[in-house]
Amino acid sequence: MADADTPGFEIVGREDFSPATYSLIIRHPLMARAARPGQFVIAMSHESGERIPLTIADFDREKGTITLVVQAVGKTTKEMQQTCQVGTTLYALVGPMGIPSPLGTAKKVVCVGGGLGVAPIFPQARGLKENGAYVIGVLGFRSKNLVFWQDHPDIDEVIAIGPPLMMKACAEVTRPHAIKTMVSLNPIMVDGTGMCGGCRVKLGDQVKFACVDGPDFDGHKVDFADLIMRLRRYAEQEKTAVQRWSENCRMKDQIESEGTLAQAEQPLFDAYAYNELIDLFDPFEQVKGG
Repeated sequence: MADADTPGFEIVGREDFSPATYSLIIRHPLMARAARPGQFVIAMSHESGERIPLTIADFDREKGTITLVVQAVGKTTKEMQQTCQVGTTLYALVGPMGIPSPLGTAKKVVCVGGGLGVAPIFPQARGLKENGAYVIGVLGFRSKNLVFWQDHPDIDEVIAIGPPLMMKACAEVTRPHAIKTMVSLNPIMVDGTGMCGGCRVKLGDQVKFACVDGPDFDGHKVDFADLIMRLRRYAEQEKTAVQRWSENCRMKDQIESEGTLAQAEQPLFDAYAYNELIDLFDPFEQVKGG
């Protein structure tokens, strides 16, 4: 949270890469000094907003800033796309969270970024290069299939960040060659402390939590089928939330245009009615000892 003298965390820069993808540069000197490649934050855009995890895409210790890259795919990220402008603030920003990506002693490393995963791969690639590694970047944006590593038989390690199917494909390519492959996972997350169990991932016969044990894991051990199923679990609820938010935005615009916003008697959003739409699951379901 911000301190009493600073109501929120100031957004000092923004760049829109596409109709759905944008970056936010946020002033936070303490976090900029503490951040390491692979870590993330949990952000709230306003007091009653949703807590969402976002990977730290960059940090500048001299300027005291961190950079987040966001894709507007759900209600909260679409709302942030409209409201998070330069000069505004985020209500809360917790972090850096997660275990930093181990840079190790590899001499040559391939960093694979797919779509939004290109952003968080950058600080890892920079850290590896500063650590003396020869870094090869493979970046994809829904283009033709790329052929990896055929010309690089001496690869020591691969880091893949992107959609689950892309990371799974990378892990399957490297598995026969026994090349260490690390992936960054983003399951549904609630509290960010390992208490809720919502971000659990399966690694063989083990259960880990992305918020405290990750987000980086051995790609050859990850149960991607389970991960993909969990990511789709609340698709209908998210769709409903986006629809209700869009309708409320249109209603708000109409009321403001008629000059009667102050006289509106009915709330634009009925939180109790919406909560009835959500069928909360047992956060410790399938977790051993839970």
